[in-house]
Amino acid sequence: MENFKTDFEKTLRESNLSEKEIAFKNLNAKEFSKQGFPSRKDEDWKFSDINQIIKKEIGELKFYTGQSKGTDIDEDVLLSEIKHNKLIFVNGQLVKTDFSSEEKSKIEFLDNKNDTIDQSVENSLINLNNALANKSYKLLVKKNYQIKNPLIIYHVSNNKVTSQNINLKINFELEENSSLKLIDLVKDKGNKNFINIFYNFSLEKNSVLKNYKIDQFENNNIRYMFNNIKQSSNSVSETFYLSKGSTFSKNEITCNLKGEYSSAFVNGIFSLDKDKHHEIKAKINHLVENTKSYQLVKSVLENKSRSVYQGKIYVDSKAQKTDGYQLSKAILVDETTEFNAKPELEIYADDVKCSHGSASGSLDENSIFYLMSRGLSYKEARKLLINGFLVEVINQITDEPIKKLIKNLYGLKNEY
Repeated sequence: MENFKTDFEKTLRESNLSEKEIAFKNLNAKEFSKQGFPSRKDEDWKFSDINQIIKKEIGELKFYTGQSKGTDIDEDVLLSEIKHNKLIFVNGQLVKTDFSSEEKSKIEFLDNKNDTIDQSVENSLINLNNALANKSYKLLVKKNYQIKNPLIIYHVSNNKVTSQNINLKINFELEENSSLKLIDLVKDKGNKNFINIFYNFSLEKNSVLKNYKIDQFENNNIRYMFNNIKQSSNSVSETFYLSKGSTFSKNEITCNLKGEYSSAFVNGIFSLDKDKHHEIKAKINHLVENTKSYQLVKSVLENKSRSVYQGKIYVDSKAQKTDGYQLSKAILVDETTEFNAKPELEIYADDVKCSHGSASGSLDENSIFYLMSRGLSYKEARKLLINGFLVEVINQITDEPIKKLIKNLYGLKNEY
């Protein structure tokens, strides 16, 4: 932690900040110094001790994030399969912005440096983010505007950064009757970095957010992402995770359904091998009447990999007629793998429909034998069963072009 103090002071000296910004960063730095990285003594981290993971996978972590280090864009990282808007971050620095397909008067993207989120947080990783993020960005989608093409945020690190802490913070505001399709795409080549991302979403009446997070490509970084979502009446949020590439990843989401007839959907896939350890932690807070949530997470694990799903549905005493559902399932391909699930219901209303479930098991050898009897090899039969197991989650995606893109990235054929 002494390293953190030295690097934080260096960051402040080299930044052009107001007194208010310095006070905000000092407050968060103090909180992080006091708490440190989460460990197993924190209930939310009982399955994923990031303090030990960082020590094991990275060792000595550097916190100084200077303006830096080879931020040229490698065109190979860009997707050509789908027309899209772009935000490209390389080593934590914004290097390209492209909203050329949208009406300029309807979208604003701001270097919102002076905007500090005035909220009390008991999360040391958000404290770390607030202390060290170079800038806070803000995307505003204005009233009655439906975004034409998805926005892909490219999260890129290159081999010029190693053992580095990279922090990024973006605020998203969707005004009344607006919509945003957002894809977070990880294309990391950096070596053993800790990447810490905080998104804050505000969805006004009748707005729609569709957010797809794709960590598909092999990398040896440690990632943490926190999504904080606040929803007004008749708003919809859809969050999908494809969690595969990083050495360690934890995606955390808190969704506050504060308006009647608002709804939240959280779906995820873990496809892990090679000692990888990934987690999704979702908390949906039903705070008023007539709200809905749905969570479906599936894992396929092999070769010493480990997945964790912590899902919680909270229903306030005011939130009558809540409809909440969560389910997690896992296929353990071999005996070296581990799946942990912690589904929770906390209900203070009596007129609700809520349920949760969890199950795990191995591949059905009888089904494999049957498929082999129909001419498939063992490898082909195994792959067919795994794809059939996972495709239910991908089919929850309501945007057809993005569903097709994710199927292609994962290697699913069109017949699924």
